[in-house]
Amino acid sequence: MRNRRAFLKFLAGSPYLAALGGLRAAAVETEQASDVITDPKDALDVMDFEAAARHKVAPGHWAYMASGVDDDGTLKANREGFKHVQIRPRRLFDATKVDMRKELWGTTYNSPVFLCPTGGEKSFHAEGEVAVARAAKARGTLQVLSTSTSTPVEDVCQALGRPVWYQLYAPTSLKAAEQIIHRVEAAGCPVIALTVDNTTGRNSQTYKRMRPKDLTQCAVCHGPGEPPGARGRVMYKGVDMTGASAQNTAMDWEFVDHLRKLVSVKFLIKGIDTHEDARLALEHGFDGVWVSNHGGRATETYRSTIEALPEVVAEVGGRIPVFVDGGFRRGTDVFKALALGATAVGVGRPFLWGLGSFGEAGVNRVLEILQGELKLAMGNCGTQSVAKITRDRVATPDWHI
Repeated sequence: MRNRRAFLKFLAGSPYLAALGGLRAAAVETEQASDVITDPKDALDVMDFEAAARHKVAPGHWAYMASGVDDDGTLKANREGFKHVQIRPRRLFDATKVDMRKELWGTTYNSPVFLCPTGGEKSFHAEGEVAVARAAKARGTLQVLSTSTSTPVEDVCQALGRPVWYQLYAPTSLKAAEQIIHRVEAAGCPVIALTVDNTTGRNSQTYKRMRPKDLTQCAVCHGPGEPPGARGRVMYKGVDMTGASAQNTAMDWEFVDHLRKLVSVKFLIKGIDTHEDARLALEHGFDGVWVSNHGGRATETYRSTIEALPEVVAEVGGRIPVFVDGGFRRGTDVFKALALGATAVGVGRPFLWGLGSFGEAGVNRVLEILQGELKLAMGNCGTQSVAKITRDRVATPDWHI
């Protein structure tokens, strides 16, 4: 037993195994199959779904989802950052009156936890984004749909029972961007979130090491080139991409101004991590700012989003909402972000684990756990509503600010 524990400790330090689920995924290989949950009801935390999904999801798809960039340092930093934020609980408040509901631009959700846009969710389960939408509907949760969705926006909205928010990768052609925007707005989407943190691509080193060496089979679904390719990207159907690229390396604030004129609904900017860019987002007329480093998949900054959040919040000064994602795994993580000024908190990989292991039921249980943990934290810390989760409820002694 001592030797086994030493071996697992060694595996936990591997950046490659970290990208494939870390210690838990490594442990799966040395545990009996009975140690992996077979029913979503058996999960005690969202991490329990990681090993279950690892057993079912195709290796290439898993590696693509789980990896970061370079040495996966930012991927790890997103989790480590929460250790530097301490909760300061207050006592003797009536916890039976805890209300997690959150209103965002006219729609009330059951909690401030939302589902981040993740591309190609059919890579993890045959029902993909539709299964996620059904779980989000059941849990009263906001769903944000990726431009790289494997299911048309109209079908996802129908499954959700209301329009999703839509995340936009702006192509190099304004004409093509306008076509996508018009389609999304016609579907009723009330918010479009422009992603700006991955315009130049990324160095997904761990993914390249861990994916299958022979990509011939992958090309059948993804098309030629680096997976995931353009084939099957349903939101580009009918869009004139002649001479255009889906990845806009030249995008700048001037291009963004042109996009701003095309969008008639609420317009978010996703991927802002500094107060300088938050100020520019305000100046260029955005309705909200989304603090994100693409789940550690954009640039190897070694800076977590929970650490970047306070300066963005301070710059915005309550004028527009501030959203955040990156490494959230616990209700207490969500509580910390809300205390530091976040309006709502997004999760990505955890619901993909749930989707990959049990489909809709897995996503539902992931949301149930996160909402339950947040409610516990609110009750134990004397915050009967989300609005009462304020800065005095946390301490950050390591930050020296």
